[in-house]
Amino acid sequence: MAHLFNRNILLGISGGIAAYKSAELVRQLRERGATVRVIMTRGAREFITPLTLQALSGNPVHTELLDTEAELGMSHIELARWADLLLIAPATADLLARLASGRADDLLTTVALATAAPLLLAPAMNQQMWRDPATAANMDTLRSRGCQVVGPASGEQACGDVGPGRMEDPQAIAAAAAGLFENGLLAGKRVVITAGPTREALDPVRYISNHSSGKMGYALAQAAIDAGAQTTLVSGPVNLAAPSHARLLPVESASQMLDQCLQLLPECDIFIACAAVADYRPASVEQQKIKKGPEQITLQLVRNPDIVATVAASEPRPFTVGFAAETTALLAHAQDKMLRKGLDMIVANDVSDRSIGFNSDNNEATVLWPGGEQALPLTGKGAMARMIVELIAKRLDSQ
Repeated sequence: MAHLFNRNILLGISGGIAAYKSAELVRQLRERGATVRVIMTRGAREFITPLTLQALSGNPVHTELLDTEAELGMSHIELARWADLLLIAPATADLLARLASGRADDLLTTVALATAAPLLLAPAMNQQMWRDPATAANMDTLRSRGCQVVGPASGEQACGDVGPGRMEDPQAIAAAAAGLFENGLLAGKRVVITAGPTREALDPVRYISNHSSGKMGYALAQAAIDAGAQTTLVSGPVNLAAPSHARLLPVESASQMLDQCLQLLPECDIFIACAAVADYRPASVEQQKIKKGPEQITLQLVRNPDIVATVAASEPRPFTVGFAAETTALLAHAQDKMLRKGLDMIVANDVSDRSIGFNSDNNEATVLWPGGEQALPLTGKGAMARMIVELIAKRLDSQ
């Protein structure tokens, strides 16, 4: 069974009799490992209660566009950034029409416009409504925009009619959702990803480090796994669980990280340097704890090895991707770093922006490569990781 571990699934429920199946759908999604939040339209609440979905999902149900309890009162933006997938089941004929026309007149349709996450629709309606040319045209429009569709199934309907229009079985919908994250773009490739901070010891109890949480690197590992890659994660100290099916190699210092990466190079097709590696380390490490003494002390630092530049200059040489975490002149610094270190691609993000910097669940970046670049919108790190993996796959194909 395909899994949804570490996935944030936003389930939208619109007003049709098939809404009663959404309770089982929540159970199926959670059984596959997903974290589920629910948006209900006003019509959906006529068929099934928010309390039922709250109990099954383990999260509050969202119903109103203007939420005074949400940060800045904008729950639609928070939910849009949180989601790895927006799944709407049931998707009624009315909702399909509103989505196709770009309406944003309730929470669900507004989130659909505001999210960068993929959209999966499970239509449910009377068989004649499904066959109507207007519904067919709306479905064509939505598919042309990249929306995925599961169902509808055929059979006896609540109104007594027989034909296509029944919402697909919840188990099939959950399987379709899981299948969206398994894209095969890097099937057979061997990927090494560095993540998290490094720690450079001063003495047995103190060290120099930074604020990196490792979230972006771990999201990239999950995205690489979903793309079919054999994935190794070389990680500094973080408080994160490694993705399932990733080989985790924990390290502490920059030197340890470099040694581990060089050992992996003979079996590496793609190297992604996402770790926030300390540029400098103490010239010497005290064997005993440094005791408090003078008002000022001098600490001598020496440069650490440049891991991504070393990998890029090695033979055999993998496709090498770096990260540029900058606070000023973002694109200029990133372009210089890419050329100077001989990288195939670099991901530039502004860590001075606290909404997308270290420890944030969101990110916004620009990906650069020789002769091109692409801006990636503000979104969750899981969604951004998948965008980066797609760009890497395209660049590999073009070589």
